[in-house]
Amino acid sequence: MSATAARRAAFATVLRVFEQDAYADRAFVTAARGLDPRDRALAQRIAYGTVQRVRTLDYGIETLGRRPVSKLDAQVRAALRIGAYQVGYLDVADHAAVNESVELVRAAGLERAVAFTNAVMRRLTEGLAGLLWTLPEEAPAKAALKHSYPDWIAESWWRELGQDGARALMQAQNEPPETVVRLIRGEIDGEPTEILGAYRVARVDERALEEGRIWPQSRASQLAALAVGAKAGERILDSCAAPGGKATMLAGEVTAVEIHPGRARELEENVRRLAASNVRVVNADATDLPPELTGFDGALVDAPCSGLGVLAARPDLRWRARPLPELQLALLRAAADRVRPDGTIVYAVCTINAAENEGVVDASGLEPDATLADEWPQFAHPRRPEFLLTLPHVHGTSGFFIARLRR
Repeated sequence: MSATAARRAAFATVLRVFEQDAYADRAFVTAARGLDPRDRALAQRIAYGTVQRVRTLDYGIETLGRRPVSKLDAQVRAALRIGAYQVGYLDVADHAAVNESVELVRAAGLERAVAFTNAVMRRLTEGLAGLLWTLPEEAPAKAALKHSYPDWIAESWWRELGQDGARALMQAQNEPPETVVRLIRGEIDGEPTEILGAYRVARVDERALEEGRIWPQSRASQLAALAVGAKAGERILDSCAAPGGKATMLAGEVTAVEIHPGRARELEENVRRLAASNVRVVNADATDLPPELTGFDGALVDAPCSGLGVLAARPDLRWRARPLPELQLALLRAAADRVRPDGTIVYAVCTINAAENEGVVDASGLEPDATLADEWPQFAHPRRPEFLLTLPHVHGTSGFFIARLRR
């Protein structure tokens, strides 16, 4: 016997993420090359789910396997992790999960570890479901273990959303997110949403994407671009523009800034693909823009952040995330300096963290435009209604904080 192609791809992805510090999405593309759509979907579900749930899975492996995960061979550790995920969270036959993990270890040349892997997997089939079911979640650290998050994220959400909201958010971001695309031109087989031009789809049509007829983009991300309210004839600055989803939504004469040369080239390619002829790409540092880039009517600052609103789509991000309020404030102030008096600046970040959200806006000294919430009342921030805050467990889309400010 040998492990199936889907399990081999999931195994390779998990191994690279945790042993080589690779990004899950990039590792998966390489590992899944050549798979048919069905195997690819299964491989992605196993790989991404394992990466997301690794803290809880390791607890189960150590409790039932009676050996520290850190002491195991890397290949054994990866095989047990994906096996435990299938046993604990997928509707997979126990014997299949056991056999596949054993065969992965054997294929890695670790025959001496086969019997151990088999024994631990059998213990997991007998006891993991009950163990997961009984894990408590009445305090941040306990909920973080049950739902597989770093303690600091659980503690932050507990403070800001309360116990019930924090737990619901943790649960929501362990589930696959909805697939939404923006229709650029033509027709689409999808369900229209409350965001004009945004459609829920079963899958992304790769041909339509390549031809520039659609762009994968969450409803919340599209909302951030709409909040700019850009009009024909205006000059708009997008100071952190790559990969270009929001920049190519904006009307007017758009200057799209990106600091990284490679990402700036990608941004230029996407601008061409989407036929956004009104967008000009500038490879520059948005905190130190060329002097001629000034006098804009409006600006969008989609700043780098901890990404706590997009954890469902980026499975390894929870283990890498860190708040960036100092950088965010510097970017916001720099953009505001390049906007004309009484111009508007939209500050948007895909995170659910007060220090990076309302904390940055308050520190900027800019005046919030309260009419934003009048335009989108269903997304009003629960504590600060002058801002917008989309929440995965409430709105079913990625988490975004959006503020429209006046200079």
